[in-house]
Amino acid sequence: MKTIKTRPFLLLLFIIALPLMVLADPPSLGNDDVDDTPIDGGLSLLIAAGVGYGIKKVKHTNKK
Repeated sequence: MKTIKTRPFLLLLFIIALPLMVLADPPSLGNDDVDDTPIDGGLSLLIAAGVGYGIKKVKHTNKK
């Protein structure tokens, strides 16, 4: 019996299990007092990271 390679097996397991991890709850019908989730939660962090990375790249090119 052939041995299973660990890394490809774990990658395949992750790819198969990923849709189960990202499933959202179904929309609630008739429950209007639920607060909406803000969109800005991670977007501001991504923008800040992009600005920081851009500043780092500009400083690195100016040193050369």
